[in-house]
Amino acid sequence: MADLTKLAKLLQELDDQMVGCMKCGMCQAVCPVFAETMKEADVTRGKIALLENLAKEMIHDAAGVQEKLNKCLLCGSCGANCPSGVKVMDIFLRARVIVNTYMGLSPVKKAILRGMLTKPALFNALLDLGSKFQGIFTSKVDDLLGSSCSKVLSPVIGDRHFVGLAKQSLHSKIKALDTPAGKSGKRVAFFPGCLGDKMFVSVAEACLKVFEHHGVGVYMPEGRACCGIPAISSGDRVAYDKLVKINLDLFSKGNFDYLVTPCATCTATIKEIWPKLMDEYPATMRDQIRALHDKVMDVNQFVVDVLGVKPEAPAKGAVKVTFHDSCHMKKSLGVTSQPRALIGMNPKYELVEMAECDRCCGSGGSFNLYHYDLSKQIGERKRDNILATGAQIVSTGCPACMLQMTDMLSQHGAKVAVKHSIELYADSLR
Repeated sequence: MADLTKLAKLLQELDDQMVGCMKCGMCQAVCPVFAETMKEADVTRGKIALLENLAKEMIHDAAGVQEKLNKCLLCGSCGANCPSGVKVMDIFLRARVIVNTYMGLSPVKKAILRGMLTKPALFNALLDLGSKFQGIFTSKVDDLLGSSCSKVLSPVIGDRHFVGLAKQSLHSKIKALDTPAGKSGKRVAFFPGCLGDKMFVSVAEACLKVFEHHGVGVYMPEGRACCGIPAISSGDRVAYDKLVKINLDLFSKGNFDYLVTPCATCTATIKEIWPKLMDEYPATMRDQIRALHDKVMDVNQFVVDVLGVKPEAPAKGAVKVTFHDSCHMKKSLGVTSQPRALIGMNPKYELVEMAECDRCCGSGGSFNLYHYDLSKQIGERKRDNILATGAQIVSTGCPACMLQMTDMLSQHGAKVAVKHSIELYADSLR
């Protein structure tokens, strides 16, 4: 049974945040979902109109409200372009929590988010086991992209081409690290993220190679948990709070100058979402989050802005690379030039810009699961922009975007590799 007093408080807080929306419609011009559906209910202005009567709408049709709220990529395009400065991401996340608090969590979500994700040892063990048997259910499609498909699972996952679990996860290879600062005089806490730990292990290893090359000490504790974005995006405040606490407990035990991640989504979650949703936490947790805020940094930004790695002139190699600005990296973190600088450090590559380089690729985490057809439509536009450049590699700073672009390119039969920008820079180091 929902706590009505708590719900009333949450609804009042939400009302206070929405008063700045002037219903000007600027969000229509930048919303990738609206561009495909042309439905007012799918754009921010329409959703805020719904939320202004949230209590009444939940009583009337809670499932319908949930469906409309979930039909959003949480890409932040609307907030980044809002002339009134409305904190749209904050509003939508809080609204999802309210609706979930009212409706309760489905058994499947509860099992995944609370039963697995909040128990890192169990979560790791299950996926490590899954990596050993995934070949039984999947078929390799493209060696260059590393993509697979599954006829057995197609009733559940559709026609996706996906990147499988790594043969050996990062936590299996390296349980923990605690190395001193070298020639850089810097020491980082390294947060590889779930995808960096379990799927794109090469991205995490590239980060560690770069740190070692530049004499950066690394603190990477055992038992790392998810940053919490899948839970809070699903409106599950219980699982989210547990994940935040697990990570705070781990990283509070280390001494470091920066907390660095190769995942733009993880970086934005820790740096932006954790502080916004910490009001009800104990004072100790709030202090820990505040202390982390200024230390959290994307790996591209760390290497360029802190370590000072910049090309004297852009490389003009034989291999063309184009770059996709992930939504969280550009719109939340303001990181755009740094990954391009790292690509320019590798003499083998030449950077060629694509049209709409900062337009959402359509991934959106759980959005891709529940609205795959729409996610695919948005992703195909990104794919076409990639192919128009003639590049042999598309790079980005977000593993989730890497999954989406791999799917789109693989289904098209396009021979374009998908790489993280830190991988391209690490490849230049000897």
